[in-house]
Amino acid sequence: MPKSLGNAGRSFVTERVNPRVLRAGLRVLGVAIRTEPLMFTLSVVASALYGGMTVASAWVLGEVTERVILPAFAAGETTKGALAAGGAAIVAVSVLKALGVAGRRFWAGLMQYNLQARFRRSVTRQYLRLPLAWHHRHPTGQLLSNASSDIEAAWAPIAPLPMAVGVVFMLVFAAFSILAVDLPLAVVGFLLFPLIALLNLVYQRVLSPRVARAQQLRAEVSEVAHESFEGGLVVKTLGREAAETERFRTAAERLRDANVDVGRVRGLFDPVLESLPRFGVLAVLLFGSMRLDAGAIDTGDLVQVCYLFTLLSWPVRSLGWVLAELPRSVVGWDRVRAVLDAEGAMPYGKGALAVEVAARLEAEDLTFGYADDTTVLSGASLSVAPGRTVAVVGPTGSGKSTLASLLVRLVDPRAGAVRLDGTDVRDLAPGEVARAAALVPQDTFLFDDTVRGNVDLEGDLADADLWAALRLAQADGFVAGLPDGLDTRLGERGATLSGGQRQRLALARALVRRPRLLVLDDATSSVDPQIEERILGGLRESAASVVVVAYRKATISLADEVVHLVRGRVADRGTHAELLARSAAYRDLVNAYEHAEAERPDEGPPDGTALEGADGADAGEDVRA
Repeated sequence: MPKSLGNAGRSFVTERVNPRVLRAGLRVLGVAIRTEPLMFTLSVVASALYGGMTVASAWVLGEVTERVILPAFAAGETTKGALAAGGAAIVAVSVLKALGVAGRRFWAGLMQYNLQARFRRSVTRQYLRLPLAWHHRHPTGQLLSNASSDIEAAWAPIAPLPMAVGVVFMLVFAAFSILAVDLPLAVVGFLLFPLIALLNLVYQRVLSPRVARAQQLRAEVSEVAHESFEGGLVVKTLGREAAETERFRTAAERLRDANVDVGRVRGLFDPVLESLPRFGVLAVLLFGSMRLDAGAIDTGDLVQVCYLFTLLSWPVRSLGWVLAELPRSVVGWDRVRAVLDAEGAMPYGKGALAVEVAARLEAEDLTFGYADDTTVLSGASLSVAPGRTVAVVGPTGSGKSTLASLLVRLVDPRAGAVRLDGTDVRDLAPGEVARAAALVPQDTFLFDDTVRGNVDLEGDLADADLWAALRLAQADGFVAGLPDGLDTRLGERGATLSGGQRQRLALARALVRRPRLLVLDDATSSVDPQIEERILGGLRESAASVVVVAYRKATISLADEVVHLVRGRVADRGTHAELLARSAAYRDLVNAYEHAEAERPDEGPPDGTALEGADGADAGEDVRA
């Protein structure tokens, strides 16, 4: 289990043991009511109608007993009018009661689903707003859990809430109704409700920490599953199926045990809470019989009160349902709130980039680390003149990918500045950097969509523009040979394509936007060297400044300037020939890369041939190269 998740789980469990969970739960319900006031009002009105008709049905039954049934027994006959009036009264109350039930359920359900949809959108927007540095600190499975099960848990009490509020009206109506019949009988009946309230309070205290742990373990199971799916290639190639199965089984069993623990508590308390109202009915019936014998009340009054308590026994349980869901709701809300309140959003200014030609890039004294005690870049600087190409070369772990992320402002440096056309990127308005600059990472991501959908994310570009970008990325040949061309579906993450083909589509996706600055983070590593040379040659002719993280000599030699990065610092800079002549470390590095390339087994071009079996387009293209 990730350390951060484990700590979070312990903190949540500890917090939920706090007896203030009831007040915290009521605050969550207050958020729901303020967010959806109309839905809540309509559902409560419908619930109050149900509550009022529940009490009215007991009164009607008492009146029908007193005015129709007893006289019929006494006289041995009754009239059609009396029967019709009694039946009409019962039917009218039942219809109104049914309308109250339908309205309560409809509006409460709509309120609950509206809240879930609203906060899922809010959480997702926050995920997109927060910088990558924040995402680096939070496991993906936990974020998925925040947007799904945590939001469902937060609003779980909403469905029974209007009924519980309606029960309050019902109890008020019932109190006046019973007090109007007989005060001693009302006192005996209402002794039941403090007992139910006390038992619900104990129930909530016992259930609270168990529900909190179960909710946290759901996030852990989601995280393990997500890692297993994402790392499917590693699992398969290293034969780790059994180990991953065992890891998931352990997490799933912990969740199962936690849910069973919750079930045990509910299994203990639910029958008692279910039985208490029935004991109350027996107590009222026993004491009411004595009052009836004493002549203090009529038979109809006793029927009315007993029937009323029979009807109240189930609705009163809705108060327990709300209280039982509050601990889980508070846990879910705390986890969702932690995302919505997360700090770290990038500050923006109001600046704009008016120039439409190739960008001028300056990075000055950049310092950055992914954690407080680490430094990946330290005082790194580079500059790219408009229309020029700069190669960034360095050993593994030297900070090349981090530098690429800083240049397009995926993250902000701790110190230093990145400037586009002389303007600090932090002073630009939202979207300005994205309109001017594009990053193509080494790890290519393609959507489960068509070629067209992956290249034209906006869906508003002409086919001519798409083919132009594909030609520049040297991807037009294999795309033309696909079964449906631009409309060929690529499968999840582009599973039907080779690595080189995926990289070229990702490059086309960046080029179709006509960026003024293009940053390639080893984005052609899986492409055949000859095709890579054609790609970079075409980029030099485009109206864009280019920063390319590279390791092949052929690629590096095409750059106007090379920046040699070592341990987060710029060790040297100059042309490829100059660095070869004066830097032994640089010379050893690029020669080692070239030797590694030369010694690779003869496995065909790095592009692979995922789809060539059907059309041969890509293979033919590479041969012609």
